[in-house]
Amino acid sequence: MKLLFDENLSDKILSEMIDLYPESSHVKIHGLARTDDSLIWAFAKEHGYAIVSKDSDFHQRSLVFGAPPKFIFLRVGNCPTTRIFELLRANIALINAFNSDPDASVFLLV
Repeated sequence: MKLLFDENLSDKILSEMIDLYPESSHVKIHGLARTDDSLIWAFAKEHGYAIVSKDSDFHQRSLVFGAPPKFIFLRVGNCPTTRIFELLRANIALINAFNSDPDASVFLLV
């Protein structure tokens, strides 16, 4: 599964997740930091990414437009990046099942 991490998540997350999600990226790498969510949405859709973010705007967009792209909603508030690592690692089987489900568009991690 290709994950695209939003700017509200540290770009350091890539080095910690590369073994589980090797094709993942961060919006900063693609010049999408501080851009409109619609541009990130279109980029993710075009390039086959699932968006990972704490941003509720992506949640709303997922409810309106559905997938693709899929959206992993991190409802963790202000927390250390290590907490994000732990969540993504501990839930890899569920995340992969979510990715395989053609009807699923949002996956909530708390």
